[in-house]
Amino acid sequence: MGDLSAARRVAVVAPHPDDEVLGCGGTMARLGSEGAEVHVVIVTRGQEPDFPTAHMDRVMAEADRAHRSLGVAATHHLDLPAAALDTLPAARINARLAECLAEIAPDTLFVPFIGDIHLDHQITFTSSLVWARPRSPRAPRRVFAYETLSETNWYAPGLTPTFAPDYFVDIAAQLEAKLAAFAMFETQARNFPDERSLQTIRTLANLRGSMVFCAAAEAFMTIRQVWRAE
Repeated sequence: MGDLSAARRVAVVAPHPDDEVLGCGGTMARLGSEGAEVHVVIVTRGQEPDFPTAHMDRVMAEADRAHRSLGVAATHHLDLPAAALDTLPAARINARLAECLAEIAPDTLFVPFIGDIHLDHQITFTSSLVWARPRSPRAPRRVFAYETLSETNWYAPGLTPTFAPDYFVDIAAQLEAKLAAFAMFETQARNFPDERSLQTIRTLANLRGSMVFCAAAEAFMTIRQVWRAE
């Protein structure tokens, strides 16, 4: 089962709203258009006093709108505290994420990269893999880590885990949809040369595409792929 064309139920786990669009918005759109049921799990939500409620309501509404535009079947909000996952017991995070993912029962799972600079990303990666342990036939057959602009490349490559992609998805036909979806995050989008600008998102897609001789791509690291006997 090494081909994403076999994916039928997909879960994309995002530490914060917009990570999923940055990392695999084009892949989500392509999978949805090809018949897969795509779910997004947003792990955290900003809490008062650091994140005003009205602002977070707006961000979550932007996420829901962006997901609809990409053909996402459902968005799941866990509402754990943003920028504070490291203050929670790991068992609590694992249990909340496990409950949601077990309900979705994905055959394909996308998670943030362990080497991202944000602790929320690192913890989300670990908790996702705790759930995804291959301990039953219900475990996802495919697990991939995605890259997130302004997180994946801001740590210390060479000293910390380095994002070295080995799986690429051609999103030339979905690139404009990805850019339009990210533009819906009006609270998050920035002007070039900020990394969270439409120009930079396009440039990265073109770069990843050029690495495998296509016009635009998203890149992933393979965590696990299993081809089971039917």
